[in-house]
Amino acid sequence: MQAIQYPKTVPEMLQHLRKRLGEVYPDSELQLKAELACEINKLKREKRAVILGHNYMEPALFHSVPDFTGDSLQLSRISAHTDAEIIIFCGVRFMAETAKILNPGRKVLLPSEKGGCSLAASIRAKDVLALRERFPGAPVVTYVNTYADVKAESDYCCTSSNASKVVSHLANKGHRRIIFLPDEYLASNVAFESDMDIVIVGAETINSPIPDPANGAKGQIIGWRGRCEVHEQFSVEDIDRIRSQFPEVVVLAHPECSPEVVAASDFSGSTTEMIKYVEGITQGRYLLLTECSMGDNIAAQNPHREMLRLCSVRCPHMKEITLSETLGSLLQERYVIDVPEVVRKRAQAALERMISIG
Repeated sequence: MQAIQYPKTVPEMLQHLRKRLGEVYPDSELQLKAELACEINKLKREKRAVILGHNYMEPALFHSVPDFTGDSLQLSRISAHTDAEIIIFCGVRFMAETAKILNPGRKVLLPSEKGGCSLAASIRAKDVLALRERFPGAPVVTYVNTYADVKAESDYCCTSSNASKVVSHLANKGHRRIIFLPDEYLASNVAFESDMDIVIVGAETINSPIPDPANGAKGQIIGWRGRCEVHEQFSVEDIDRIRSQFPEVVVLAHPECSPEVVAASDFSGSTTEMIKYVEGITQGRYLLLTECSMGDNIAAQNPHREMLRLCSVRCPHMKEITLSETLGSLLQERYVIDVPEVVRKRAQAALERMISIG
C-alpha cells in the first residue's frame, strides 16, 4: 500500500482542505489547520515517522497528515510491517498498544495522554480468566477494542470486519462453544450471522446456570456485557423517523449497533466495508449509523453522493486527537506506549492469528 501524499506548502494545503472540507470548516479555521498540517508533515519526514489515522479521526486531521488511513485491521497490518522509526497512532490507546505489540522495535506515540474506550474499559484480564475457568475448553475471541492484558489472555483477536470469519474458523475446527468479548452487540450480530445461539454474561452473572449446547443443535457464543458508548445510542426509532422523511434512504449500521438496529438497516459492516459500500452507491441518499467524524470523512471523499447529515454522536475519546496534539506528540515524542514483554508476546500470538485469518 502506498502512503498518501499531501501538498507541501501552506497555500497548496489550504486549497486541498478547501476542496475536501469547505462545507465543514470556515476558511479562517482551514488556514490555521493547513499551517499545522504542513508543520506536522515536515517534522514527520525529518524524524522518519509514520502517522496512522483511524477512520474516526476529525476531518481536518484525517485529510491532511496520516500516511495511511483505515480501520483497526488495516492499520494493524500496516503497523506490523512499517520500518519507520516512530509510529504516531491517531486513534485511541488500545490501537497504539496493538501497533507496539506487533512492531516492538518501533517507538509508538499516542497524541492523547488518555485515549480511552468504553469497550476496552468494560473488561479486565481477570474477567477473561474467570470465563476460562467457568467454560473450560472454550476458545476466547477478543475484539481488538481491548487493552493488551486482555488480549494476552485470549486465543484470537478479531475486528468487526473479520469477527464472523474468526468464529467460523473455530466452529469449523469443532468448537461448539466460543467465548466472544467484550461487545455484547457485536457478539449478538456475529451469532446471528453464524447461526449460533447467544448468551450474554457479566461480572455479576458469570456463574449463572447456562446449559451446554446440545449435540446436533446450534453452537453457542458466550458474550460479555460491554458496549460502545457511541453505537449503543442509535435506535430503531431513529431509522423509522428517517425513513418516514426519506423513504429511499440507504441506511448503513456498524455491527457495534444493537441487533435490532442492524436488522432494520440495509447494510452492516466495518468502517472500511461501509466506505466501500458508499463508493458503490450510484444514486439516492445514504445515512451512516456510526461515529460522526467518519461520516464527514466519507462525505468529503464522495462529494457526488448525498449523505444525510443527521448524526450528532461523536466519540469523546477519538475527539481528544487533534492536529495540535499530533504536532505536540511529534515535537516532544509524547505519549510513549509501552507493553510489558511478557504481555506483549502473548497478545501478539492472538493478534497474529487474527491477521492470518484475514
